Amino acid sequence: MSAKILIVAEHDGAKLNVSTAKCVSCARAVPGAELTVAVCATSAAPIAAQAAQLAGVVRVLSVENPANTHALAAVLAPQIAALAEPFNLILGPSTTFGKDLMARIAGLLGAPQVSDIMALESATRFRRPIYAGNAILTVEADGAARVVGTVRMASFEATGDGGSAAIENAAVSVELPSHTRFISVSAAKTDRPDLQTASKVVSGGRALGSAEGFKILYSLADKIGAAVGASRAAVDAGYAPNEMQVGQTGKIIAPELYMAIGISGAIQHLTGIKDARTIVAINKDGEAPIFEVADFGLVGDLFQIIPEIEKLV
Repeated sequence: MSAKILIVAEHDGAKLNVSTAKCVSCARAVPGAELTVAVCATSAAPIAAQAAQLAGVVRVLSVENPANTHALAAVLAPQIAALAEPFNLILGPSTTFGKDLMARIAGLLGAPQVSDIMALESATRFRRPIYAGNAILTVEADGAARVVGTVRMASFEATGDGGSAAIENAAVSVELPSHTRFISVSAAKTDRPDLQTASKVVSGGRALGSAEGFKILYSLADKIGAAVGASRAAVDAGYAPNEMQVGQTGKIIAPELYMAIGISGAIQHLTGIKDARTIVAINKDGEAPIFEVADFGLVGDLFQIIPEIEKLV
């Protein structure tokens, strides 16, 4: 019998996040699997239409509820759990959204969860990184009725369009929690691309010296249309906000171009960028570990080099 896989869509209320398309790419690795996407929103129609176009998706479940205005995991989890019965595997992205939500779904279902899936061998057999990505573990949930998993974004390309899945309205009757309610959201306002999905990223380290020093990176990023990241050392020093942290305890990314500026290359940071297609390192220390993984390296004073690069773009 073919596997039935449910993918929980991540969106901003109007547009589908690329993380959903990457989850679909992951799920398509299971031969003959039937892929369904669940869209939870107040008005799900436009988002469901986008999900229906993803190649490989055969069905989209539109779950509309006024409580879905804000993506609260405590509110969404019971609704997804109510849809879970026919499915062998329930997937979500290994983003802030997915990490918060999928664990709750697994708890409600009493199902095993596998985090950071980087390859699917079947609906019950997975590969995931351990030891900061230095080893790959194969996990099998033998005998489980269903499994919940989060998909490692850096391991997959987004699936293309071209699909024409059927869209169904899914009415779920569940008791939503009263102990959790939306108060407010605080997020940095920027026109730059999202760090986790950007094709180009410019990151800075402690060598930038201050939050003021980071402005040189913002200028370069705006010139080339890149997102801005930071090392843990720079975040801990207060030079950049926490949401910009790249690395094992921050965001794991896989851009086409990654520029590491003033970053020495601690193993924690390298874990977060190892899947980048091209790594460019700029550091005044020619012995910095970052140069061991960089495709291109430039030794020198970043405060002199960056303005020169800007002149060329």
